[in-house]
Amino acid sequence: MIDRRTLLLMSMALLPVGAPAASRRRSPSPQTFDYGPARLDIYSRDGASSLPVVLFIHGGAWRAGNRTNVNVKPAFLLDNGFCFVSIDYRLLPKADVATQAEDVEQAYRYVRANIAKHGGDPNRIAVMGHSAGCHLAALTGLRGGLPGVAALVLNDTRAYDLEALARSGGMTPAYARAFPDPAQWRALSPATHVGSRKHPPTFIAYSRAAGRAAASRAFAERLRATRTEVTLFDGSAYSHMSINRNFGDEGDALTRAVMIFLKAALG
Repeated sequence: MIDRRTLLLMSMALLPVGAPAASRRRSPSPQTFDYGPARLDIYSRDGASSLPVVLFIHGGAWRAGNRTNVNVKPAFLLDNGFCFVSIDYRLLPKADVATQAEDVEQAYRYVRANIAKHGGDPNRIAVMGHSAGCHLAALTGLRGGLPGVAALVLNDTRAYDLEALARSGGMTPAYARAFPDPAQWRALSPATHVGSRKHPPTFIAYSRAAGRAAASRAFAERLRATRTEVTLFDGSAYSHMSINRNFGDEGDALTRAVMIFLKAALG
């Protein structure tokens, strides 16, 4: 495992020196496409070809948020040689979490089939999610629903193992609304699917929000036991919201760590 200090030192040589501050980044305009049950936005530069891709799944407790909740991610990642995709998925109560996971998988299939037309490499797609999006990225990525995915970037959830969450008293109202049926907890827990197949390199970050560190560390150890390549980031300096919102800000520690991980995983 690369510790946080090593990640910070390594990042000095990998991120552009003097890159424009996030507050001065001009957000690029996406192209919007209907992938079936919902829409997605593709951000790319004119003339791009065979670039690595980050596909982002927003958070919002499985019942809120949308594909425009990306802050400076598109501009930052395009400036650093990536294509960026942000997806919508149907939300509670219209769709349950199982359906949301199917939406994510359908969006991924659409992107993989079409991203080359926008300058992206379909064989170098990293799926990144925050909060509820983190859970959906982990669930779909580990159960084999994202075939060929090159990497997972999992940003701050407690929902890796729902049965363990319930035992620890962590089934808060937001989780109880999303996962009302205990009979479905195992199938909807990313931890259940660990070891069911070979998993892609996985970056796991956690904030100082209650229970995030313990859940993330336990999940990382479970993955490592299958010889999956895991980077665990101690984000205790961040709140649950800032660990997502600050990505792409100049000097941000998580951004630097994720960029090192993506460069290693995607080439």
